[in-house]
Parts: sequence; C-alpha cells; structure tokens
Amino acid sequence: MAKPLIIGITGGSGSGKTTFIRRLKERFSDHQICVVSQDDYYRPREEQQQDLKGIYNFDLPESIDAAAFARDIERLIDGQPVKRQEYTFNNELASPKMLTFSPAPILLVEGIFIYHFHEIRRLFDIRIFLHAKENLKVIRRIKRDQLERNYPLEDVLYRYEHHVLPTFEKYIQPYMDEADIIINNNLHFDRGLEMLTGYLHHYLDFGREKFNFKKEKTDNKQ
Repeated sequence: MAKPLIIGITGGSGSGKTTFIRRLKERFSDHQICVVSQDDYYRPREEQQQDLKGIYNFDLPESIDAAAFARDIERLIDGQPVKRQEYTFNNELASPKMLTFSPAPILLVEGIFIYHFHEIRRLFDIRIFLHAKENLKVIRRIKRDQLERNYPLEDVLYRYEHHVLPTFEKYIQPYMDEADIIINNNLHFDRGLEMLTGYLHHYLDFGREKFNFKKEKTDNKQ
C-alpha cells in the first residue's frame, strides 16, 4: 500500500473541529479516508495533573499518551489496522466502544496538540487550522460539555478560564502561523469544507505522484 496523504486538523476547543471532520468524512467512504482523533489517547483520570484547587487538568500535553498516539499513526501509515478503546471523558452515562481504524489513501489526524508533538507534527503533508472567535468557542464548549460529557456549568466555565484558554495561547495558537490552510468558523465553515473536499477528491482521482509532496517546509519548533 502506498504511503497515505497525511492531513492534520487543529484549532482551539470549540472551534468546530468535530463537526467539520464529521461533515468531511460523510463525503468519503471508509476505504478513502481514515480519521484518528487525539481524544481517544487521553491518559486515565488518575494519571492526570491537578491544579491548585485539586481540579484535574485535561488540557495539558501531558494528559495525552503521545507515544501511543504517534505509534498508532505510524502503524496506519505502514498499512496496519489499529484498535483502540473509545475515551468517554469520565461520563458515567456513556459506554466506551472498541474502535477500529483501517489504513486508507487519506489519513486525517485531529486534536489540539497534534502540532505541539514534534514526532506527530513532522508527519503531516498538509496542516489545517480551524479558527473561531473566543466568545463563540466558549458557547460551543458549554453546549458540548453539558450535553455530551455531563459536566456542570460551573465546572465548564472554570476549566475554560483556567485550563482551556491558557492552553490555547501556549500550545495551539503559536502554530497558526505555520498552517497551510486556515478555515474561519465564526459563521460557518462551508467554503473551507467545499475547498478541502474538492482537493481530496482530486487527489484520489489522480494519485499522490501528481501532487509531488515534498518536506521543504521550515519547522523551527522542536
């Protein structure tokens, strides 16, 4: 199997990554694109760091098992399938599923730290950054964490102010300048979605050699 086209998608919490990727994946078959999320590589709760108030901070690079994440990406690049238990963010109402990732011509990797982890960042052919205004991201975060993860409102707001925002400014935003494509999602991301969809279908039709990808990009962050 030929080496896949490897795409990274990042952005701050609430920027719309999950919705964007879901809608993108709907336009392709499982044989065409494989999506791997950093969210399934969080370390267990008991291994997470706590802040000064004793609140677990899941918004640090150390909260992710980066070695396992990188290992599974490399396996998919080598044409090997990967199995991973779904991470349910300590939501007692959710039952984790066993996920299976199969190699495909396009490998899409998403997560807030994918450009911070050098061993993963170096793999990407295309780097995408999904951007949105801070007030919109807060609203989206509240809706997601209350509905999907069963977190109380006070907890969501505390985490955003003390964990999420500092992490965005330190570990995510600095890589915006290195992105190949920035997609604004203040109102919608439809144009960006259409552009990327068209590009990827063209890639699938004509093959990797037509695109002549080269690792010539300067990467100053180590």
